[in-house]
Amino acid sequence: MKPSTPGKHCIRRAALLCATLFISIGLAVCAENPQLRTMQYKPGSKADAEKWQNEVRGKLFHLLKIDDLVQRSEPIPFDVKTISEEDKGAYVKRELEINTTPGRRMRVVVTTPKAGTGGGTYPALVCIHGHGHDRFKVHDPDSIYKGFASVMAAKGYVTISMDVGQHEVYEPGRILMGERLWDVMRCVDYLGSMPEVDSKRIGCAGLSLGGEMTMWLGAMDTRIAATLSAGFLTVMDQMEQNHCMCWKFDGLRELVDYADIYTLTAPRALQCQNGEKEGPTQFYVPIARKALEEIKPIYKDYGQPENVELHVHPGGHEIDLPALVAFFEKHL
Repeated sequence: MKPSTPGKHCIRRAALLCATLFISIGLAVCAENPQLRTMQYKPGSKADAEKWQNEVRGKLFHLLKIDDLVQRSEPIPFDVKTISEEDKGAYVKRELEINTTPGRRMRVVVTTPKAGTGGGTYPALVCIHGHGHDRFKVHDPDSIYKGFASVMAAKGYVTISMDVGQHEVYEPGRILMGERLWDVMRCVDYLGSMPEVDSKRIGCAGLSLGGEMTMWLGAMDTRIAATLSAGFLTVMDQMEQNHCMCWKFDGLRELVDYADIYTLTAPRALQCQNGEKEGPTQFYVPIARKALEEIKPIYKDYGQPENVELHVHPGGHEIDLPALVAFFEKHL
């Protein structure tokens, strides 16, 4: 006997059951893996851009668990202690200890031009190192940082550097990236308290983890007039592979990707540096170019498309010093 074949209504019913099953599975997967990048920037008007930036900053400060510090009504006194002082010719280099929170202190290296080397007030630069290094390394001319902190100090900039490479949380209720960001923001506080500093001409620069922290600082602190982020422009999917996961914290990926964080910098000046010798698993130039295309729209919405750029240099995971100097000489 020839086997019977199902009718069309049976086929449709089976298809419907399968579709329902797939939808149920999909909903379960979505529940376990919530939608990512829900606050991605969408081009619009200048007013739309400002509203988006304010909303995203507020959400990020909350996720970073430093909104209480940011909203604090009473300033935290610095209670400065000088650890050492060194005459470097055109400038003085000091190691200081200051309060970063009411219950925690940190050490910083500060350079100030000597009196009479420029007069009036000076531009200032927050200088940030990468993984495995410390506040002194950005002054080392033989390092991947090319000694950019000392170079800018000799050019008449006030500079400050701090340690951000820790992988421990210091205070209860905080998270690592929040404490790192708060410490670099406290450096801006300190620069703003110095009579030698022109508070409208404060910039920041860093490489690798330092490039990440300059991204965060320029994005979250509008006192920063110019941001140079070297060796970091990428996407979060890339950072999930072959990288230290200290960048990641609860709620971050559900809210934004790196392009959106950089977008918070607009319309202030932003240069990202990526080296051609960075490999496909690292801070790869093709990925950086794609990320830049997602940062550009907000600068256009602000009417200042010239204020954002990707500088691709022939080196590897390092600072391009001539480009750094030219960028800050132009914008600060």
